Amino acid sequence: MKKQLVQFNFTGMSVQQYDQVMDELRKTGHSEIPGRIYHVSTIQDNGMQVIGVWESREAFENFSKIIQPIFNKVGVRQVQPTITPVYFEYSGVESQVNH
Repeated sequence: MKKQLVQFNFTGMSVQQYDQVMDELRKTGHSEIPGRIYHVSTIQDNGMQVIGVWESREAFENFSKIIQPIFNKVGVRQVQPTITPVYFEYSGVESQVNH
């Protein structure tokens, strides 16, 4: 299993639609997504950008089966994500090991 970075650029997606998608995930019992490590969204001039880090491509593909019907319900235009293997990761948090 190799971690994957998944990036969506949703042209035309509003903040309200993004919030609706998140609400629908919670309503359907999918607020905790197996295999999702990290999620962040940003507001762009022409829509929203959503980036996630997943444990594997398979974990993201399983989630796609859940999220696609929600996108349809909320009226989010289907877009293909850019999926790339994670090469290096730094969390910005140092840990101390006691011997």
